[in-house]
Parts: sequence; C-alpha cells; structure tokens
Amino acid sequence: MMTAPSTPDPLTPRSRMSLYLDLIRWDRPAGWLLLLWPTLSALWLASAGWPGWHLLAVFVLGTILMRSAGCCINDVADRDFDRHVKRTAQRPVTSGQVTVREALWLGAVLALLAFGLVLTTTATAVWLSFPALAVAVAYPYAKRFVSMPQAVLGVAFSFGIPMAYAAVLSEVPWQAWVLLVANLFWVLAYDTEYAMVDRDDDLRIGMKTSAITLGRWDVPAIAAFYLMHLALWAGLIWPIAGGLWFGLALVVALAQVIWHVALIRDRTREGCFKAFRLNHWLGFTLFVGLAIELL
Repeated sequence: MMTAPSTPDPLTPRSRMSLYLDLIRWDRPAGWLLLLWPTLSALWLASAGWPGWHLLAVFVLGTILMRSAGCCINDVADRDFDRHVKRTAQRPVTSGQVTVREALWLGAVLALLAFGLVLTTTATAVWLSFPALAVAVAYPYAKRFVSMPQAVLGVAFSFGIPMAYAAVLSEVPWQAWVLLVANLFWVLAYDTEYAMVDRDDDLRIGMKTSAITLGRWDVPAIAAFYLMHLALWAGLIWPIAGGLWFGLALVVALAQVIWHVALIRDRTREGCFKAFRLNHWLGFTLFVGLAIELL
C-alpha cells in the first residue's frame, strides 16, 4: 500500500532564520542607531576623543545586541495587543510563526552576549548593566500602567550614556546623568511621533501612550521635547567641545527638528512615521559635530 508523501516543514532552517531576523528588526536599523549615536557621543566625551577600537566595538555590538534582545521581550509582552494593531499584526510572535519560548530564548542569548562584552570593560559598567536590563524589561509592561511610558523607554534608551562613562572612567560623573536626561527628552520626542502612528488602535485596545495622554498638545509637546534636548545637550557640551563644527551640527539638528514638526503637524500616519524613522540622522549630526571638535 502506498503512503502519501510527508508534507515538508514550511519553516525550513533558512526561513526560520529569516523569522528570527524579522523578530529583531534586522532590516530596520533605525532602532539601534537611535541608541548608538548618543552612546558614542558619551563615549567620545568620556575619552576626550577617540576611545580606542576595543570600547568602540563593545558599545557598537552591545547596542545592536541589546536592542535586538529588547525587541524579543517587547514582542512577547505585547503579543496579545499587537494582533489588534494594523502595523504590528504580522510580527513573528504575534502571528504565531515564532513561539514565545523561542523568542525568550533568543532574547536571553543576545542579552548574555551583550553582557559578555560589558565584562571586558570595568566593574562599574558591569554593575550598571543590571539596572539597564531591568528598565529594558520593564518598558513593555509600563505601557499598561504609566500614562507616558515613553519616559520609561527614554531611560532604557539612554542607559548607554552612563555605561560609556563607566567603561572609560570607572565612575559616572554628574555630566553623564545630565546627558541621560537630555537624551530622555529626545526619546520622548521621537517615540511620541511613533505612538501617533498607532493612536487610533491604541485607544481602541486600551494601551497607554504619550500621544494619547498629550492629546491635542502632542505636536507642541514634541517640539518642546526636541528643544529641551538640544538646549541641554548644547549647554553641557559647548564648554567642552564648542566650536565651529559643533555649532554647525546644532544648526543642522535644529533644522531637522523644524522639518520633523512640519511632518507631524497634520498628524498623518505617513508623516509621523517618516519623522520617527529619520530621527537617527539628528543623533548622527550631533555626534559627528562633537567627534570632529574632539579630534
């Protein structure tokens, strides 16, 4: 008696790898670039210039790994909400193509690899990595209870700044915490733009975001967040690395802010999402101006 041929597994090793890459947003580097530029700025400031290949590699690779791990945690935590949001309904965990267990294992492995990199630096940086991880894990759940969870994300996305100082100096001076606060305002600006994209879906499912909390004040609040970021960044860095190039970087960054506010003014999904995606260029601009001044 002939038997029917077995059905091939639709998730071949290659296709599963593709799903894992999709889970960590490998094709969307804007996310880890938003973390990278302020971290590198802090690294350059702490080193008073070139930090060396070792620390550069640690913080570039560590940023990519931790952002990827954060995506795994976020998608597991939000899987029951994401299926009701147009933009996120087809994410691998939400759609069932990757199991919760797989996503958690992948996130744990990536976080451990990042921790291994931190172990090659200083004891202070190692100890700081624990609260950094705790805030990153807490953020997805903050969206259920905190009216402006973007502030929690701002802390998580800014922890590379004190860690960079710790890796260079074995301590965290007050300047690092001021830069963290400055960066928090930038995160509030761009992640509120991001939240504006999903506002109608988030209202329907009961998710809390800064876009909902701010209501009709969302656009002026974003403009204020941007300006606070630039003012604090400039006020702290100018005495250290003020000059033609950093001044030019501030002007270009301000021009980008004006452009982003124009993009979100009508609150269209396309305009808000475009403004969010372009934000990494603002961080890049400030880093380049600083790095040139510290040559």
